Amino acid sequence: MTRKLVSVSDMSRQWWDKLYSQCCDIIARPEVYSDSCRGKLFASMFYEPSTRTNFSFQAAAQRLGAGVFGFSDPLGTSASKGETLADTIRMTASYSDTIVIRSPQEGAATAAALYSEVPVINAGDGGHHHPTQTLTDLATIAQKRGKIEHLRIGICGDLKHGRTVHSLVDAMRMFEGISFCLISPKELRMPEYILEKMGTQGQQFDESESLADRIPELDILYMTRVQRERFHDAAEYRRLKDVYILTKKMLEGAKPDMLVMHPLPRYGEITTDVDTDPRAAYFEQARYGMFIRMSLLLEFLHQPRLAPAPVSAGQTAKECSNPACITQSDFYLPKLVSELGADRCGYCDKKFPKMTI
Repeated sequence: MTRKLVSVSDMSRQWWDKLYSQCCDIIARPEVYSDSCRGKLFASMFYEPSTRTNFSFQAAAQRLGAGVFGFSDPLGTSASKGETLADTIRMTASYSDTIVIRSPQEGAATAAALYSEVPVINAGDGGHHHPTQTLTDLATIAQKRGKIEHLRIGICGDLKHGRTVHSLVDAMRMFEGISFCLISPKELRMPEYILEKMGTQGQQFDESESLADRIPELDILYMTRVQRERFHDAAEYRRLKDVYILTKKMLEGAKPDMLVMHPLPRYGEITTDVDTDPRAAYFEQARYGMFIRMSLLLEFLHQPRLAPAPVSAGQTAKECSNPACITQSDFYLPKLVSELGADRCGYCDKKFPKMTI
């Protein structure tokens, strides 16, 4: 039984099929599930702003009859006084049946799962992973196209910082006949560790800087915004933020059944005239997110409390030089190595700096 959803690597095809089958039944017969989680509580820990993910989880819980508590601003919590993430997780787990956490720090959900007695769901950790958005994306594709296989998927925009597309690419390893066109300026191309993993898994992809030239070949166009909050240089953000803008006219050469998807929010990269095009799926995508999260909560809220495996104390993970990594602030965390290799941090998947003599 899956007790955490920290990255898409926690998912199997069998688990996805079960989750989606249940999601379809929830859509068809919502009244059957209205009291299925009565008496259960999930904790919503949002250290970073959110609309769709936060609201859809809360709506999902209430439609299942579960309660919700938590915060959407860490300044109102003891984190502002210096409480460690580990202590906050221990405390929150003592009150809840499942924890949903979003953080600007990469690897925060991995760290949370080390200390929690209840299941942990990653609602986004910096520019790293966003597995529940991927569940939303998969549910949308399955609902709109009937199946997920033999698709040419174009992913366009900020692929460097886009945690939603990092998780989506990883999830597509479970399905046959998927190929990607990765569309971005060179400054925002997919991270090297993601490309390496795609190659290792035998996923087919090519890279391009042109959106207009590639639209005719696509079955799905997944647009993303350029993520201002991940930039350290405001001038660089302004230079790149409008590099891709999808308009109604650009869709004239697209396949009639192509889906236009977006995790939202948008900041001008899809013009409003696209909203009325029958291929625009992004608002339906948000609604499917509620249903698939209902299915996920139904799986997690009924799981027993289990003491986490002992965590080694006194070790550090300072070897990671990624300034966005959770280890840069929570020095007590045990050193972990990534499933991608012993030369990578187990929290953020970035390579450790080379040792100099």
